[in-house]
Amino acid sequence: MGERLALNILARCSGVASRARRLRTLADSVGFTGAIAGTRKTTPGFRLVEKYGMEVGGADTHRMDLSTMVMLKDNHIWATGSITSAVKSARSVAGFSVKIEVECQSEKDAYEAIDAGADIVMLDNFTPDALRLAASNVKAKCLASRNSVLVEVSGGITEDTAPQYMLPGVDIISFGTMTQSVPHVDFSLKIAHESSGNVAC
Repeated sequence: MGERLALNILARCSGVASRARRLRTLADSVGFTGAIAGTRKTTPGFRLVEKYGMEVGGADTHRMDLSTMVMLKDNHIWATGSITSAVKSARSVAGFSVKIEVECQSEKDAYEAIDAGADIVMLDNFTPDALRLAASNVKAKCLASRNSVLVEVSGGITEDTAPQYMLPGVDIISFGTMTQSVPHVDFSLKIAHESSGNVAC
């Protein structure tokens, strides 16, 4: 009764793990030492399986759920009026023990997030050429202010384009494609029949 369910779970988890392994291997091959991470774009009800697949494949799971890190996206920033006010509001609720990440559309946004006290800045939807300069500049600002802010890049990055984003100054590359549109690994389960007529699995 559980055969098809088990195979479907195995196929899905293995597809995620395989993509995670390919991305980590690709990063290693070009000397990128930063984190290769998934995102929270997981299948409803299947998060633990897909996050486990990421770990098995050698990728970071990023946030496990909404309680493990505060992610301030454009809607949060617009609702509070600025990056600075959004970070301040989040910090007042999250306390010192929860990291705050800010989605940034420009270098200017990243500088404001750093000054406001963000732990991670996400350079979102940057082209590789724009990212090369932005990541370098943001890291330089962090060093100048003795701030240990991490730089994450995300937004439409695929296996084919990933090497263009594996740049100095980038600490984390996150992939929604690690779980979205991932091909399953095709497994089958067969019952072996012994010549004596006994059945062995």
